Amino acid sequence: MSLFFKNIIRFVLILFIQIFVLNKIPPLHQFIVPYFYFVFILWLPFKIGRTPLLFIGFATGMLTDMFFKTPGLHAAACVLIAYVRPFLINLLLPKEATDWGNEEPSKKTMGSMPYATYLIFLTLLHHFYLILLEWMQFGSFFYFTGKLIATSLVSILLIMITDLFLNRKSKLR
Repeated sequence: MSLFFKNIIRFVLILFIQIFVLNKIPPLHQFIVPYFYFVFILWLPFKIGRTPLLFIGFATGMLTDMFFKTPGLHAAACVLIAYVRPFLINLLLPKEATDWGNEEPSKKTMGSMPYATYLIFLTLLHHFYLILLEWMQFGSFFYFTGKLIATSLVSILLIMITDLFLNRKSKLR
């Protein structure tokens, strides 16, 4: 199966899970909201260019915004992580590791600690920006921080559980 069709199927499945499963879970006092859709951007191949990555991030966010009825919030957060992703990958991996072609970021290709750093940093960045845009004020710093940490922990847990069950074929590091 070509990489293009594989990623389209992955995108549809991830969006389906976010919209028809995770959105049906009532938020815990509007405090914890599980977000999973942005993992599509995180799992794109290393070799994807910056411009296509930004367009994919924008499209992912806008499609999610259509279902959440939030004009541009998720698109802004997805474009931000799509912009930061190549810089973070260049910081975490040696140059020859990112020249593998169609390899995807995973525990096998990056190693455990760089992959965990990659996931945690981009998840926190996505959630920080999204929650900040939803809220647009710092009225209660503890509420903001609590929501950021709780939502990020749930999302990271979902990503790691999914990563355990999916067998994404990659070269070993």
